[in-house]
Amino acid sequence: MKVKFLILAVFAFLISCNNKTQTNNYFLDETTGIKNGGVKMITINTPKGDFKVWTKRIGNNPKIKVLLLNGGPGMSHEYFECMESFLPKEGIEFIYYDQLGTGFSDNPKDTLMWDLPRYVEEVEQVRKALNLDKSNFYLLGHSWGGILAMQYALKYQNNMKGLIISNMMASCPEYGKYSKVLAKQLPPDVLKTIQDIETKKDFSNPKYMDLLMNNFYNQHILRLPVKDWPEPVNRSFSRLNNSLYVTMQGPSELGISGKLTTWDVSKELKNIKIPTLTIGGKYDTMDPEYMKWMATQFPMGTNLTCPNGSHMSMYDDQQVYMNGLIKFLKK
Repeated sequence: MKVKFLILAVFAFLISCNNKTQTNNYFLDETTGIKNGGVKMITINTPKGDFKVWTKRIGNNPKIKVLLLNGGPGMSHEYFECMESFLPKEGIEFIYYDQLGTGFSDNPKDTLMWDLPRYVEEVEQVRKALNLDKSNFYLLGHSWGGILAMQYALKYQNNMKGLIISNMMASCPEYGKYSKVLAKQLPPDVLKTIQDIETKKDFSNPKYMDLLMNNFYNQHILRLPVKDWPEPVNRSFSRLNNSLYVTMQGPSELGISGKLTTWDVSKELKNIKIPTLTIGGKYDTMDPEYMKWMATQFPMGTNLTCPNGSHMSMYDDQQVYMNGLIKFLKK
């Protein structure tokens, strides 16, 4: 009995030491010079000159490094801050990144720079600067970030270990059709007022956003009363680059009319052969059934549907979203 107890005690000690080593390695900062909390400004070369984009690394894991591509287009990385409550304790390294024109990165204020192929090359430059490669590099793109992630993977998947497409369809025309399905669910008087404002192109009318926030956003963007939205979400929304958003998405919240209007890679998904996870929400602005279908088109695709989630399922169906994401990354 004493021998068995001794063996169990030694085993527990070894596990404790191993966990402590993993924790120490996760928080190990190997940078030299003045410490700045993992922030790295990266110089991006563009046809219009050089600009700097902001990144920040959380943790250290040589096998799992997740670069986060925020949505909008035009929002900042800040709404991803919920990841800090889940990924560090799992030992998963992740990297915040404000795309050019967003958040803490440079803003050239030039609509010619708001272009999908250019953003693809920007992500590749960021990857190289952060020393990410096919042994550890996961790309998570949410919403517009999902478009960017898919387009990047079609060109650079040989540099990747895995792909996560969060709350984004592979076809903007199909997304446009689904937005009309959701619009019809609005109260008739609300829908008519919104459509009247859009017809007049009076998008700066405060009534327009008020109606959307309290009748559409709180149902399909983040399923909480607007007054209860998490602070990181509100902070990210407050930094929205409207020029970037309108150029790519268009001014209407109930459809798409910008540069991305005809974007469609649904027939090319079969060419993305790395492990891929699609995440959708039952109440999402993106068709959850389409998200399930997308997963079947990737040779190594899987799907996660958040039954209580909307477009920001990482908040309104948090446990399902995070547990599924962590399972995929560790698998």
